[in-house]
Amino acid sequence: MEKTKKRSPQPFAGEIEKDIAAVKEFLPADDILVYRFETEDKKACAAVYADGITDKELLGQLVAKPLSLSPAPKTAQDARQLLYFPETKPAKDVQTACDEILAGNPLLLIDGIAEGTTLGTKKVSLRAIMEPQTSITVKGPREGFIEDVKTNMGLIRRRLKTPALRFETMEVGRASKTAVVVAYLEGIAQKEVVREIKDRIGAIDIDGVPDSSYIGKFLAKKSYSLFKQAGTTEKPDILCAKMLEGRVAVLSDGSPIALTLPYILAEDFQSSQDYFVSPYRATISRILRTLAVIVSLFLPAYYVAAELFRLQLLPFGLLMTISGGVQDLPLSPSLELFFLLIVLEILIEASVRMPKYVALALSVIGALVLGDTAVKAGVVSSPAIIIVALSGISAYTVPDLTGTLSVIRLAYVVVAGSIGTYGILLFTALLAYYLVSSDSYGAPLLAPFSPLIRRDLRDSIWKADIYSLDTRPAVLRVKNKTRLKVRNKEKNG
Repeated sequence: MEKTKKRSPQPFAGEIEKDIAAVKEFLPADDILVYRFETEDKKACAAVYADGITDKELLGQLVAKPLSLSPAPKTAQDARQLLYFPETKPAKDVQTACDEILAGNPLLLIDGIAEGTTLGTKKVSLRAIMEPQTSITVKGPREGFIEDVKTNMGLIRRRLKTPALRFETMEVGRASKTAVVVAYLEGIAQKEVVREIKDRIGAIDIDGVPDSSYIGKFLAKKSYSLFKQAGTTEKPDILCAKMLEGRVAVLSDGSPIALTLPYILAEDFQSSQDYFVSPYRATISRILRTLAVIVSLFLPAYYVAAELFRLQLLPFGLLMTISGGVQDLPLSPSLELFFLLIVLEILIEASVRMPKYVALALSVIGALVLGDTAVKAGVVSSPAIIIVALSGISAYTVPDLTGTLSVIRLAYVVVAGSIGTYGILLFTALLAYYLVSSDSYGAPLLAPFSPLIRRDLRDSIWKADIYSLDTRPAVLRVKNKTRLKVRNKEKNG
């Protein structure tokens, strides 16, 4: 395929028909329309716009009306002063003007003036700001990001009323020209991290970017990492809290999900609600999430290893119960667990993608009819059903890790069915080595446990009181370490 040659910028001719023809040559699509009108002294004017993404009412009231009631301006600057609209920008060449038209900003042309004016009358259909389905909390703010990056920037600005807040906009995608915003707090975020993130985004050469997850793939230092390389959130309060700790945020137009860097694994075990309840309750919740992840990963593998290799691992009473349930089954314990885990993943995928009311019926069929019938038919055992169900439910206590946990859980079952408990120990050692050797922009993935950072343990599995969180996380290596200046602690406590 031949590479398209870049054209040199084509200036405006100053003759309105020629300029309109030049724009239509670049944008021949049927939805690129021309709105013609005249000034008070019959000088021809035209607005070229993309139908559907331009506010035509604003275009008529704030642009065409004042020009039609005034004599023809002599320069483009004079024309901009006549308009009632504040968002105007000069357009020196046709290519730049066409890019603005495709973004929803119409081009104003006046006969006899060899310069265009782009107008910020973009019309975007937005959904309401509401609580995201992936981050529902009982206590705390309920606002969530939407698909418009400017609205998301406003949600951040409303919470961080400081001149240190920086938004740097970049354009990614040859066809989509998606606006990608790098947000950080000057004087808190590491300059090296900000620079590296901007360099990686600037080096992206792709046709289109429909979602921030595409950007996340390019920001990842390990392309085939088992664990994600960037934090994700749909809530502005969580994002602002992470930026105040020293992280850098990446927003993408068209996506409600913001990325945060650097990322550590402990973030996924935290919840925004932890900071609105007592430290004791938050600590208990985090311990439960950690135990649930351990149960999700090890319970199926432990069951398979005990059934095949080490029956003495099970208490005698439980062993007798299981033995009665697995008698005369056609599948071995490893194949039985593997089969049930695959069925669980199929049910999850189907329930997520099916219509809501059908998904409810599917859940009932999968949980009651299919499971009960399979046990009665002697295909699988009741203990295996219980173990898989408990493992699946436990994984969803940490929603952001569910996909990764599902893959690791299947690997554990295969290893346990092959070489038993030794396989579980060996695979655990390999997984621990992988995690210890991984980092995200200088932050070790297992911090603050490996390496051990005592100061950061105050907001890991253990949640300390607000006075103890007086410094920013040491793992982020920010220069401005002070987060809280403790004053009158005795008076308050």
